Amino acid sequence: MAKSKTTIRVGIAVVVIVGTVAWLALSSVGSNKSYYVTIAELGGLGDKAYHSQLRLEGFVKPGSIQQNGTHVEFVLNEFESHTANAGQGRTVRVEYKGSEPPPDTFKDDAQALAQGTYGKDGVFHASTLQAKCASKYAPAQAGEAGGKSAASAAAPATTQTASN
Repeated sequence: MAKSKTTIRVGIAVVVIVGTVAWLALSSVGSNKSYYVTIAELGGLGDKAYHSQLRLEGFVKPGSIQQNGTHVEFVLNEFESHTANAGQGRTVRVEYKGSEPPPDTFKDDAQALAQGTYGKDGVFHASTLQAKCASKYAPAQAGEAGGKSAASAAAPATTQTASN
């Protein structure tokens, strides 16, 4: 009889522990979820935009970066500034208040991804900021320093012939 009471107590303890771990796992999944949206999609979210964690993607508008330590304010445009659509592109002002400064690749016309919340004041309040500099990944132009054409890179620097 004593063995069965101990078995029941252990069984109840296991159920309580497993239930608690499952509840913690399920409740944290919802709080860490964030929706990836473009600037164009942000306007179509309605009230959901104000109550959700979002990841907003766009291009940093040239001349809009104002940095004070780790606090940065800037404007995201849905198009790069050198494209024909840039003038008609929607923009969103972003305030980044993170514990770390923005990445080195964060500069004018960089593709940026800000994670945070959209306020009713029309400002996106970011807690995380990532950036990719588009110019780093563009092909080298002819005549640029360090840029070689495929033909010159493939040609040997010197030709040696075997002589007897």
